[in-house]
Amino acid sequence: MKEKIIIFDTTLRDGEQALPASLNSNEKIQIALALERMGVDIIEAGFPISSPGEFKSIKSISKIIKTSKICSLARCLPKDIDVAAQAMEHAQENRIHLFLGTSNLHVASKLKKSFNEIINMAVSSVTRARNYTNDIEFSCEDAGRTSLKNLYTIIEAVIDAGATTINIPDTVGYTTPTQFKKIIQSIFRYVKNIDKAIVSVHCHNDLGMAVGNSISAIEAGARQIEGTMNGLGERAGNTALEEVIMALYVHHDVLNKYTNINYKEIYKTSKIVSQFCNMPISINKAIVGKNAFSHSSGIHQDGVLKNRENYEIIDPISIGLNNCKLNLTSRSGRAAVEHRMKEMGYHKSDYNLNELYVDFLKLADKKGQIFDYDLEALAFFKKQRNIEEYFKLEYFDVHTKLSGLSVASIILMCGSQTNIQKASTSNGPVDAIYQALNKATLYPIILKKFNLVANGEGKDALGKVDIVVQYKLRNFHGVGLATDIIEASAQAMVNVLNYIWKSTEVNKRIRKIK
Repeated sequence: MKEKIIIFDTTLRDGEQALPASLNSNEKIQIALALERMGVDIIEAGFPISSPGEFKSIKSISKIIKTSKICSLARCLPKDIDVAAQAMEHAQENRIHLFLGTSNLHVASKLKKSFNEIINMAVSSVTRARNYTNDIEFSCEDAGRTSLKNLYTIIEAVIDAGATTINIPDTVGYTTPTQFKKIIQSIFRYVKNIDKAIVSVHCHNDLGMAVGNSISAIEAGARQIEGTMNGLGERAGNTALEEVIMALYVHHDVLNKYTNINYKEIYKTSKIVSQFCNMPISINKAIVGKNAFSHSSGIHQDGVLKNRENYEIIDPISIGLNNCKLNLTSRSGRAAVEHRMKEMGYHKSDYNLNELYVDFLKLADKKGQIFDYDLEALAFFKKQRNIEEYFKLEYFDVHTKLSGLSVASIILMCGSQTNIQKASTSNGPVDAIYQALNKATLYPIILKKFNLVANGEGKDALGKVDIVVQYKLRNFHGVGLATDIIEASAQAMVNVLNYIWKSTEVNKRIRKIK
């Protein structure tokens, strides 16, 4: 019979400690709601004694969250414990989380006490916390560097005092999975009353082993995993919960464990945390990174198209991501090109795949990544790819007021004869120019990406503007290069508008052929 692993999320406490700026109360509530929808068992909402704002946020979260248990952190000090309880007085279910350093290093240099004094502090704190709740977690801070004899002694004492969860943190990410597993195994072997408590682990990632240590702890008998979404946390971060959760999911037959997590909320929750915390997710981050389900190698793309399991151990749909992405580059094979043409609605009979692929490789070597409109131009517009651009920006002028409003005027040549003059007012010079260009072309586009990079230094430095816009559910890419960033921005948009025009003309020709 499968055993449940309790998922304890500390994004709002340990995760927030690593942020350059604190989250406000509303941001914390939104993250807590996302964690609740994901099915997290316990949400550590914060450290209420640390500030009035923190206390208020925990109180607000406690009123709103219904299905996840709310937990507050407290040092082994009477006032901390009282404030932690007060902050959660409206929670449906709550837990007080006590922590105290137990390693010789922490006891001697940080706490400056004897180990017997540490035991007495821990026991009296657990006893006090029991006045407020029967759900008490005790953390042996720096357990990874605590002598096993001392670890057994303090664990046994706090369980006798009423602690119901014993947390074994690898506070500085010191141990290896083998070492950590042995620590957990020895606790089960030598702490005589350990059967009266749940063993939890809280691993840090200083050596990149947080997830590995957490999994090894589960194998040794731990039944609660503590961590954060996206691995946020002090220094190198905490255990990334989404990684542990999906490892349990993929290896359910071997580990024989389950969680209450709603897997399809994982991707969305990860993005919410990233957005509110202003902490971008690395593109190669496991499970939720941009490249986690992205394939560039032609061999891999062909294998995925034949059977996703060839190169994907997780179906992206299972975590709430609609599909995988095949990046079209010079490493892509014929299968990926043909697949993308099919997704765009073209049949094999509409074009010559062999000719298209030869031209595709040549262009991919020059350009890097190939977009849909590139494929269409290669397949159907080959003879006219190098024709004169339809849109040309003949003139532009921008004035910006102290209020921030900018007025842009343009003259856009459309074809060989038609000149269109337009003006637009917007917040900022670049947006004003873009609005004027949109008025001139009447293309219903959405700007999806704007990236500015300076090439060189000083007044002669070139500003390279790289943009992606969406037009009729397709992405179009444009680049502009100039010493004036507004001019570079305008060039990039005109570049995009020409690609859209070419794509439109291609589709007209295809419809005539059909």
